[in-house]
Amino acid sequence: MIYGISMSFPHTMRQSYLPSIQELATFAACARTGATTRAAEELNLTQSAVSRSLNTLEDRLGVRLFHRVKGRLVLADAGRVFLPDAERLLAELNQAAVAVMAFGGHGDVIRLAVLPSFGSAWLVPRLAAFRALRPDVTFDITSRLTPVDFTDDPFDAAIQRAEHRPPDAHVAELMEEQLVVVASPAVVTGPLPDLALARLPLLQQSTRPTLWLDWFRDAGLDARPILRGARFEHFGMLVTAAVAGLGAALVPEVVAEEELRRGRLLLASERRLRVASPYAILYPDRSAANPVFAAFRDWLMGEARPS
Repeated sequence: MIYGISMSFPHTMRQSYLPSIQELATFAACARTGATTRAAEELNLTQSAVSRSLNTLEDRLGVRLFHRVKGRLVLADAGRVFLPDAERLLAELNQAAVAVMAFGGHGDVIRLAVLPSFGSAWLVPRLAAFRALRPDVTFDITSRLTPVDFTDDPFDAAIQRAEHRPPDAHVAELMEEQLVVVASPAVVTGPLPDLALARLPLLQQSTRPTLWLDWFRDAGLDARPILRGARFEHFGMLVTAAVAGLGAALVPEVVAEEELRRGRLLLASERRLRVASPYAILYPDRSAANPVFAAFRDWLMGEARPS
């Protein structure tokens, strides 16, 4: 009510401007094919249904999305602006639908955020053993370098270093992180003293840039050349670079153990660097109360236990 005058708005002013999924799909198909007939074939609809959906979308948005030129649909300025967002929304909806379909079976899904190199080198090769015990359980695994917030992130647990524990999360330690220096047999023939090691190209881990400084802390060496090697984001990339002969890499032993076993890498130093924060599985209360997750956690801790 304004100044004692009661005002009402017609229904058309309260209508939704949100396009339907069919309208978005029709618009994108028409943009791809340039004709309602071909869009109808692609969408398995009648041509009249495609035309009706397209007209409804243009009326809803109040703009012309296409020009009709010699029997073809040509994107108007508004259509060119709208198309990338429409295609992105359709792709995200499809991705969300596929993700939800993972829950359609009779089994349980454990959603994990995992340090990428640890996941590739240690966790994933062991999962078949758990599936043999629990064939009803499957996994949805995402690589994650940054800490997880279980309030907002859709994970049942994270396998990261214990120092990344979110507030109110449980922590089950798996193993210490011990770093070793490795290099290709084309670069070294065996362990070297630190002074000789420092003369090699030293490969850098970009998300933990002080590791080499920690290694050489007591050697009294100039830090500048130590930090000038090629940089890689993941330890797995460092291992691959070392195998390729690009230099020496300082990496978790668990990440390099397969290449060491195969002889594609050699230990370039006899000592190890122990990191204060161990690898751990971090999980919220809701996971602690889930017996399926509890079974996986207990199995994982058994796998990590020294034999």
